[in-house]
This record gives sequence, structure tokens and C-alpha cells, in this order.
Amino acid sequence: MCWRGFVLARASAGLVDSTIRNDTNHLELIRDWFGRPLWEMEPADADVYFGKVLRDAKPSTRTGRAGALAVFFQFLELRHKVELHNLTGRVIECPLDEMNRPRASVEPQLRIPPSEAEIEELFAGWREELVTCRKFGPAARNYAVARLAADVGLRINEARMLDLDDVRWELGRFGKLNVRHGKGSRRRGPKPRLVPLINGADRNLRWFIEDVWGHFDVDHTRPSAPLFPSERKSGDGSCSRATADVFRRSLADAAAQHLPTWAGKLTPHVLRHFCASQLYLAGMTLFAIQELLGHTWTGTTARYIHPRQRARRGQRMVLVARAVRDGRPDGGAGGPPAWQAREAHRNPHADTSPRFQFPGRRSPRRPGPSGR
Repeated sequence: MCWRGFVLARASAGLVDSTIRNDTNHLELIRDWFGRPLWEMEPADADVYFGKVLRDAKPSTRTGRAGALAVFFQFLELRHKVELHNLTGRVIECPLDEMNRPRASVEPQLRIPPSEAEIEELFAGWREELVTCRKFGPAARNYAVARLAADVGLRINEARMLDLDDVRWELGRFGKLNVRHGKGSRRRGPKPRLVPLINGADRNLRWFIEDVWGHFDVDHTRPSAPLFPSERKSGDGSCSRATADVFRRSLADAAAQHLPTWAGKLTPHVLRHFCASQLYLAGMTLFAIQELLGHTWTGTTARYIHPRQRARRGQRMVLVARAVRDGRPDGGAGGPPAWQAREAHRNPHADTSPRFQFPGRRSPRRPGPSGR
């Protein structure tokens, strides 16, 4: 009864099925080792399990299992503390405390992203591939998701859970994405946020919706129609969502073919690091990048900016100093790039949005995104 209630409570909190399944798998492994109901577990039992059984496990495994155990005991204390005390005479208390709780690795994993030239080489080759690929719809969908990760730093699960209605073109200059399934910290459930379609993401997404989305058998009038659908159908006949593994495999295949130096190393999360680094180099503040990526702590965002690229910030400081000397009120830090300002002065109606040209058709038969 407690087990079913725990699963239902986590689903009610808005956690996706994969997160709930991951937590229950952790708990089942602990219960199999313990051999008794988990509420009978005491600190000494946790010491043995995490200190001996999981002694040589990866830090992520240890912290993930400890987190699942802690949230399960939190559920027991909130919902069944009195009931279990009346039945067993035991006071429910989490066996993990500040002395035995596993800690994550002291040094976080360093993901050094590719350079801007390498990323453009990857996507240029990928675009050419779309013209002759066997299944244009799925290939173009996978391309669009990877491009979103590189442009605005969406996580793969955040992208796959988007609905067509989550694209809000009326918000802001470029439009925004209503990311309803943002990753929450410490298993607190989804953390929704609005992501502006900057950095050319609006044109990439407009191309996908206008020229690619119709290749899938999806009813746009149906509620919760997925933005990135699969070719497979759900039980009720509606189009299901593409899985995260599909996007990961497609990116790995594209890197192996078009960017061999990054074969086996380029992941969707590395593209998030690339996005943060490029936005920082372009002058966006650390706090603005934090909001864009959906981080809770600024320190997490700081780790997404590669040190080598961060060192180049000194070049920008020289430009800021010159702007202050020339009397620019914003000190050169908040205004548009110089070329953009000059173009706006020459032609007030010119489109000076950065880089990405509006996607057009690569051939009369198969549309494709244009280059950057």
C-alpha cells in the first residue's frame, strides 16, 4: 500500500515516469539487499549498505540511491508515520543523516564543448544530409532538437515533452517556449520556465513547424499534440512522442559522420555547455544564462562556461574599456554588437537578428534549414 501510494504521490507532484521508475528501481535494489520492509532500516543498516555494498560504486549511483531512499522516508514520515507506529511500535526516521549520507564527487565532471566552428561544421553536414536521407521527417526532427540544445540549451527531456501549444510566438520579439517539464533540483518535481527563442532558435523552430511537422500524422487540433512526434502511434491512435534515446543516437551518429574528432564524445548535454559558453562570450550575464538554462544555483551555471572560453572574456573587457572612454552610456556591455548598430543606423527596417537565416526549401521536394 505504501509503495503504490509513493508512486502515485510522485506522479501527482508532476515527475515524469522515467524519474519515478528510476527511484523505484533504486528502492527495490535496497529492499532486495535488506530483506525486510524499508521502514525497518536504521542508520547502522545504511552504514553497511553504503559503506560496504556500494563502496566501489560510481558516485552518481551512490547519491542517486541515497536520494531515492531519503525521499521515500520523507513520504513515510508525512503520510504514514502514525499508522506505522500504531502497527509496529516503530518511529519512522530516515536512516541517512549528515554522518553517513553519500556525497557527490567533489570535482564535477568537466564537459569541454566544441568550438563554434566545429559546431557549425557539424550542423552544416547534417543539413546536407537532410536532402538525400531516406526518412526526411524523423531526420529533420532530430536535427531541430539538437539545434535547440545548441541555441537555447534545452535538455533532451525538456524538448521531447514540449507540446505544439507550448510554442508562444506572441511573447517577446522572437517568441518563447513554455518549458513545463524543466528539471527540478533534489527531486522536487518539474521546474517550469519560459525560454526565449533567441540565437536564431525562432527561425529553426519556425522552419520545423512549417516544413517538417506536417510529415507526421498528427492532428494539430488535438490537445497535447507533441511538438516533436514519433512515427509510432499511442494506444488511442494519437501520435506518440519521440524518445530521448532517439535524439541521443541521432546526435551521436551525426557527430561520427560530420565531426569525427568528436565521435563518441558529443552528447546533448555537451551542447548545453556549448550554448552557455557562447552566450557568455556574446555578453549575456551569468544570471541571465542561469534563468535561460533553468539552474537553481549560479555556481552550477558557472561550471557550464569553459575556462578557456572564459579567459577570452578579457578581450571583451578591453572593448568595454574603450566604450567607456568613448562615452557610451552602457559601457559597451549591454548594447548590440557594433555591426548590428551600424546596420540599424543605415536601415532602420533591416533585420539585424543574429546569424540564422530564415529556413527555406533545399529542393522542390524536400525542405531543409539554411546555413548560419
